[in-house]
Amino acid sequence: MTVLEAIRTKRATRQFADKPISEEDARTILEAGRHAQSAINSQPWHFIAVRDKKLLGQLADVSGHAGHLKGAALGVFLLVKPGKWSPFDGGQAAAYLQLAGWERGIGSCLGSFADGEDARRLLGYPADLELLISISFGFPVSQTAPPPKKGGRRTLDEVAHWEKW
Repeated sequence: MTVLEAIRTKRATRQFADKPISEEDARTILEAGRHAQSAINSQPWHFIAVRDKKLLGQLADVSGHAGHLKGAALGVFLLVKPGKWSPFDGGQAAAYLQLAGWERGIGSCLGSFADGEDARRLLGYPADLELLISISFGFPVSQTAPPPKKGGRRTLDEVAHWEKW
């Protein structure tokens, strides 16, 4: 799979098969996130990788916007040191994590937390870090990619401007 094919075919996966992710696949996913570029090579991220189903269920219950963690084989919680570029850099790491999973047939979905303090209590991360995003990983229930939603993506001509607006 080429990078462009991965980008074109990646969809949010919210329903996962009851199948574990191997240690090798989990480490490959995390390595991809670790290699994301960041402003002045600050690498403001930390990852908490969770496979414990009970803990993933508890995190899903307190998330507000990540119920899909309950069915995931792996949850990755992306923490960043606060800073001007940290959300952007963390977003790049999140994209790399997801694309590395997709290359291996592992689907993913982003999730957020209405109250990060519940997540901090459950995950035990230090006060100088903030939870940017959670990512649920697992093998999709269906191996057939769903068609793009009606309306699809805007065309390149609608979003790209050359030389000036």
